[in-house]
Amino acid sequence: MAQDVRVDALEHLRRLCLALPEVTERLSHGEPTWFVRGKKTFVTSADHHHDDRSAFWCAAGPGVQETLVAQAPGNYFRPPYVGHRGWLGVYLDVPVDWDVVADLVEDAYRVIAPKTLVARLDVRVADPADLPQSSAHGDL
Repeated sequence: MAQDVRVDALEHLRRLCLALPEVTERLSHGEPTWFVRGKKTFVTSADHHHDDRSAFWCAAGPGVQETLVAQAPGNYFRPPYVGHRGWLGVYLDVPVDWDVVADLVEDAYRVIAPKTLVARLDVRVADPADLPQSSAHGDL
């Protein structure tokens, strides 16, 4: 995988992670890693982990790892060290559906973050363009 494609994938992953409440980034084991409230890891980059693959690892809910690895082993894998805890590995050196990655990152956050922070994700401000418009008669 070309270095610029790896950087682009890392930057995209970074934007997804840092958009979530109280997420910080720092190196852990030589890789960019994202933490909730500076303590709990929910996503880690895995670009130089004993192979030439670009990937990330993330927390996942029960059964997610097994299902995705069985359905698409070219895109997902059981990562070393944390795979036994249900974490999911996601390859970034294949065609990536960033909407799916965004969902996986948010789901990882929901698995790790305290309930008070997860609640912030559930409070969404509606776009006024999506709200029903009243008619000239005041009806909705």
